[in-house]
Amino acid sequence: MRSISCKQIAQEVLERCLAGKPPKEMPRALVEDACGHALFGLLVEGLADRFEPSLCDIYARLFAQAVACAGADTDAATLVARYERVRRTRPVTGKPHRVFVLSRVTLGADVAVSSVLLAAAKRRFPHAEVVFVGPRKNYELFAADPHIHHVPVAYQRGGLRARLAVWDELKTLLAAPDAVVLDPDSRLTQLGLLPVCAEERYHLFESRGYGGANGGALPDLTAAWAAETLGVSGVRPYVALGRAPQRGAHIAVSLGVGENHAKRLPDPFEEQLLALLAETGAPLCVDKGAGGEEGERMERALERSGVKATVWEGSFAGFAAIIAASRLYVGYDSAGQHVAAAAGVPLISIFAGFPAPRMFDRWRPVSPGATVIRVDRPNAEEVLDRVKGALQAIGEAAGPQAAMPA
Repeated sequence: MRSISCKQIAQEVLERCLAGKPPKEMPRALVEDACGHALFGLLVEGLADRFEPSLCDIYARLFAQAVACAGADTDAATLVARYERVRRTRPVTGKPHRVFVLSRVTLGADVAVSSVLLAAAKRRFPHAEVVFVGPRKNYELFAADPHIHHVPVAYQRGGLRARLAVWDELKTLLAAPDAVVLDPDSRLTQLGLLPVCAEERYHLFESRGYGGANGGALPDLTAAWAAETLGVSGVRPYVALGRAPQRGAHIAVSLGVGENHAKRLPDPFEEQLLALLAETGAPLCVDKGAGGEEGERMERALERSGVKATVWEGSFAGFAAIIAASRLYVGYDSAGQHVAAAAGVPLISIFAGFPAPRMFDRWRPVSPGATVIRVDRPNAEEVLDRVKGALQAIGEAAGPQAAMPA
């Protein structure tokens, strides 16, 4: 391949894959540390976010080559052959003493997907130790559940070799013969591609391909997989944040996008949205996210809107508790919407920037009180009108004393 930037190489490979003409080999340049952001942010996420079963096959073949090139003690053909076996849904047998549920690493996915498997594991194996394996900040969303134990595992961002660093730790941790491993398409295993234990004890929920072309959302598909695999039906996402909070009068707001600016609507949408929410008379609690550019963006929006709001600058688990105690949650497609859905809080999700319709279908929050505004074109005025209509409908559903004038 010609000498071009990491981004250009990854984009070219992605376009070939989407056209059904993937390269036979992963470009060696993408395996280098300098291309980590392009490899994962463009190519891997670009393949995964389409939720096309055929792209799972392409991912497995190309990424297995990348793992082998990165110096792993295995070969690509062996990785792919194993992946073909473990991706098949099959029931868990026996009575394990421990059930490990791997983190998806991203917070929203751990609520929408991993929590469903935690709930199913608790119900199917009430006498087993159910262990959440992943970062501390993710575990904090379930820390108040006495039935969930935690093994902290850090996932390094950056290039491929940095991200593979957790592999040996996982193999040691999950080696016990009396344990079952439930993998919800975790980044820790590079979407199930890395072998971390004996195959008979390992069960992969291939979320990118499961459900095929149907329009189901990920919480529902995860529950269906749990019914097939664990024989448990009706499990739903949940969070365990401590003592059940008393529902307050505030609106929780998060306009973070996790560096994916395609999820945003152009200025001055955010300041106009804050002003619209303030018109309801409800106090606002706004999350500044991870700080940096995102925090500065929220400060500018608040300043330009003239809205007085409480600003949250702490942990995500802390803001999740604020969401769980709110009368309403409003935000872009992000972790907050899944917390609100799991906590039974009415929510308005402004869902933009998805690369394919099936990504919208899969990642939309699922709850009776969810209003999801699908944004196919970034028209701020149109979206604000739809938010205004949603506020009115939510106020009417809540009754005259809780009405939200729009």
